[in-house]
Amino acid sequence: GLLAPDAGVASYAGEAIMGPNTRVGYLTQADALLPWRTILGNVLLPLDVRGTPSAEKRERARAILDKVGLSGFERHFPSQLSGGMRKRAALARTLVYSPETLLLDEPFGALDAQTRLLMQELLRDLVAELNLTVLLVTHDLDEAVALADRIVVFSRRPARVVADISVAQHFSSGARGAAFATPLHAKIWDLLSNELGEGAHS
Repeated sequence: GLLAPDAGVASYAGEAIMGPNTRVGYLTQADALLPWRTILGNVLLPLDVRGTPSAEKRERARAILDKVGLSGFERHFPSQLSGGMRKRAALARTLVYSPETLLLDEPFGALDAQTRLLMQELLRDLVAELNLTVLLVTHDLDEAVALADRIVVFSRRPARVVADISVAQHFSSGARGAAFATPLHAKIWDLLSNELGEGAHS
């Protein structure tokens, strides 16, 4: 809702978006925390903008910081935290105003492999606990297989849908171990390899 579409209509839940859509939270690859605010201050920002009463907003901010494992770090500044902790703070700031949908654009791409896995587990737990709908953009096949219920594979530009895959059909009893992931990973990689091959010869 920050920019008008060049053509057509952008809608959410069947209604045209005419301004900022606070039913949706947005998290990018950069944590975009304000360096002059403490972690608590950063998480309070959306509630400050909304004019939420002071007692309520502090209660909500501390509750969500506890959910992401940052209790005790409220008075720290972003520069004092690791990359993973800053990402947790950014996620807390996104969740504090209770959006029902999350748009995630390569949110864990800048993290090291171990921290990325921990953040994926945290995200999966929060999505289940808070009953969130998530749209995740990623170039990481392992991340897509680990997190998604549905994977939509796009072609090279101009983008078109190459495949729409239900992840549940590739797993047994919800298991997501390597033995179950390998066929799905291979299937998606074949799709992407075909696209890259087409682009290389065009």
